[in-house]
Amino acid sequence: MSMIRSICLFCGSNKGAKPEYEQAARDFGRTLAEQGITLVYGAGKVGLMGVAADAALAAGGKVIGVIPEFLKAKEVAHLGLTELHVTETMHQRKAMMAQLSDGFIALPGGFGTFDELFEILTWAQLSVHGKPVGMLDAAGFFQPLLAMARHAVEEGFVPVGNLELFRADADLSKLLDWMRQYQPQSVPKWLELSKT
Repeated sequence: MSMIRSICLFCGSNKGAKPEYEQAARDFGRTLAEQGITLVYGAGKVGLMGVAADAALAAGGKVIGVIPEFLKAKEVAHLGLTELHVTETMHQRKAMMAQLSDGFIALPGGFGTFDELFEILTWAQLSVHGKPVGMLDAAGFFQPLLAMARHAVEEGFVPVGNLELFRADADLSKLLDWMRQYQPQSVPKWLELSKT
């Protein structure tokens, strides 16, 4: 049983093409606040990022933002957060977000969201961390990505056990329950497999 006191959110700086995405972000922020879970995210005031943060704050939640100086200078930072940390680089931003969080959830987003999600999955694969990684599958957004992950397994690039490092679910309560029950997986690396 994992103590989930803070969750790092990866999501779009746009709201996307479907109203379900914005609704999922709003429900996500409110639910975390209601459950006393701190929201950690990239500190944006725009897109799904801003929607989730505003919903958490409106429900009395704690929201911690981490943003690199160059993005803050572009005036995209949310200045109404509980805490705002400013870093020099994107790498420092991602490292601090990971350090502050007990788990990670991705909502719909673009290349930045994919980058953050895959980096944190890679860190899990390498046992850099043992924290749960989830995807809130609003309107089936992550289905093509999940198909790609299965394809990578079938083509011999991802050990099948690594599919257990994360979970996708359209139901946030089920996703949070899974995160609380999560036990880090010990999946053999390709280098280890090649020695047997």
